[in-house]
Amino acid sequence: MRRHVVVNTLGKALKTWTPRMRSHSSVAALIVAAGRGTRAGGDMPKQYRSIAGSPLLGLTVRSFLRHDRVDGILVVIGEDDRSRYDAAITPSDKLLSPVVGGAVRQASVLAGLEALAATAPDIVVVHDAARPFASAELIDAAIDAVSGGGLAAVPGIAVVDTIKAVDGNGRVTATPDRAGLRAIQTPQAFAFAALLDAHRRAAAAGIAGLTDDASVMEWAGHAVAVFPGEAGNVKLTHPEDFDAAERRMNGVTAMNDVRVGQGYDVHAFTAGDHVWLGGVRIPHDRGILAHSDGDVVLHAATDAVLGALSLGDIGTHFPPSDIQWKGVSSDRFLAHAARLLADRGGRLAMLDVTVVCEAPKVGPHREAMRERMAAILGVTPDRIAIKATTSEQMGFTGRREGLAALAVATIRLPGE
Repeated sequence: MRRHVVVNTLGKALKTWTPRMRSHSSVAALIVAAGRGTRAGGDMPKQYRSIAGSPLLGLTVRSFLRHDRVDGILVVIGEDDRSRYDAAITPSDKLLSPVVGGAVRQASVLAGLEALAATAPDIVVVHDAARPFASAELIDAAIDAVSGGGLAAVPGIAVVDTIKAVDGNGRVTATPDRAGLRAIQTPQAFAFAALLDAHRRAAAAGIAGLTDDASVMEWAGHAVAVFPGEAGNVKLTHPEDFDAAERRMNGVTAMNDVRVGQGYDVHAFTAGDHVWLGGVRIPHDRGILAHSDGDVVLHAATDAVLGALSLGDIGTHFPPSDIQWKGVSSDRFLAHAARLLADRGGRLAMLDVTVVCEAPKVGPHREAMRERMAAILGVTPDRIAIKATTSEQMGFTGRREGLAALAVATIRLPGE
């Protein structure tokens, strides 16, 4: 009964992730967080332990929430971990209700894949909850590796130490040539249908001890490609790993370079029945005349973040003359600015937006806008302020010819 309810809920949620005017393969991220992590010590599963004030699982999920090519995220959790999950994760439209995993990793991934099967994304990216430092570039590389028709691709690091194979008595039996060895990481990317089929076949055959999804694909007879991993994409396993991660996070969060950027956008009304504001579709008796979806709030917010980074404006990164941006959802623009901020090691301290229009009313949609923008930017909603005002029936907004938005972004970057 639980699985049936979850699948129906997931199916409904996945439909909301489908970007308008999609021009790319649909991508779902599957985060495996059902293990107990006993080697890390402590009195709770390691994925819920705090690093620099944030739960490990929350940090890992955040990397995928802010990635503009990931359409939806499903986390597989332990049977008794729902309350821990709720405390660790900030709600987002991208997130499905979590599903309960199995006794081993392979069973947990299969549970997640079955939950995703109702809407079947083109690509699934499987990632360990205990790897919080996967970069946006690494996620891009994983998706790119299977976007061209491949079935499986995994990140790998060249082995620099000499490797010895040993028997049960600890005696060396072989010394493999390290030139042909790779230490494999996640995120691992797969054609969704092929991975689901391979997992189902392995489960039916009683195969249960495979330690990653590439191994499942290999067992099923599929070729697996390896692309370059990242040395910093470490898996937190032992207590000393958490100590190192804490030092790493504290080093990043000591950011003394405070910057402020402003943004402004305006669009005219045209025939239509809705407008987009802050990533939320709002019914209205007019539409927006624009090259993209005309979301003035997200456009102004994007320019504010880009301005704080001294990286030009939205037209520099997404020229209106480029046909690929016609009708595109503006959340991609803000997610791009968030990635540029993250790539600089920075964080958004505050985003303050004012909408100027006679109609529609912003108040009823304010909280939904804050939550959506927070999810795009990878922050909590308390860092997003949405205000609205009229122009007292003066000017183009007062004549109900269009609407405008102003935004101020405060960011922090690593300083001296």
